[in-house]
Amino acid sequence: MNQSTQRFFSRRNASDSPQGLRARGGSDRFYVWTLRGVAMLFSAILLEFVYSIVHQSWPAWTHEGITLLTGTTWNPAASVYGALPLILDTVISTLVALLFAVPIGLGTALVLIFVLPRRLQAIASALVELLAAIPSVVYGLWGLYVLVPWMSATVQPWLASLTGGRWPFSGDNLGAGIMLASVVLAVMILPTIVAISRDVIAALPKDLNEGALSLGASKSQVLRKVILPSAKSGILGAISLGAGRALGETIAVLMVIGGNAQMPRSLFSVGATLASTIATEYTEASPQNLAALGALAVILMALTAGVNVLARRLVNRSSGLSS
Repeated sequence: MNQSTQRFFSRRNASDSPQGLRARGGSDRFYVWTLRGVAMLFSAILLEFVYSIVHQSWPAWTHEGITLLTGTTWNPAASVYGALPLILDTVISTLVALLFAVPIGLGTALVLIFVLPRRLQAIASALVELLAAIPSVVYGLWGLYVLVPWMSATVQPWLASLTGGRWPFSGDNLGAGIMLASVVLAVMILPTIVAISRDVIAALPKDLNEGALSLGASKSQVLRKVILPSAKSGILGAISLGAGRALGETIAVLMVIGGNAQMPRSLFSVGATLASTIATEYTEASPQNLAALGALAVILMALTAGVNVLARRLVNRSSGLSS
């Protein structure tokens, strides 16, 4: 046995001695308590943040009561605070955005993995993810100067002709409104849906694809009946995360939705979301208005928190299945 081998075993025996075990145990305890302290600090900051928002909004909740959720008129000048139009505009624009983004996002993820040559996959993935780095105000300007004329002159008249001018494509062809906000949101959440769906599908065992093909299934059958069902939980998680992004988007929606807090009559109606209303009215709000805006923030936090918790659970389930 040479000298280096002897030194190795001597160090190993020293670490396995009672003194070495006690030293390692002390180091581990310090590490564990440090992590616990960081976690407690984060929890305290989060609780203080939530408490401050709820505390600021409490006068509005005590004064308006359930009317704050069910009222159909939002008029701060007259001290009337009914947030139902804002809630509906927020939810409708998010749902329509998902209606556009989910099929395109899933199709893009499947193309990136199963259709494109390996040399082009990295380039195409980088281009898709580049959309996530574009500031939201740029999306708003794009919607305002490019999509508004196109929507008012081409898309909205065509959609109205499909239903004879009836719901959901009724009203004036203004270009701006819930429909345009949904389109802009769909483009903004595409990178999230594509990236997570791609990673989830790529993590599936290759035996699923190869086994189905060996049994005589076509490529489309493999994708529809094997790949997508196996990645269902992860895909739902990607959709939920995209929905959370859409619910909280502010600047881009503010620029294209019209800024009029009214009950939505159709997808062509102008409107306002919870986030866009907070951004618009906060700088000139009176103390009473600030409390009402704080209540909108509480509602928005509840919506996004529910979506994010659901996404977390679905993604965790998907990770457990793929492993």
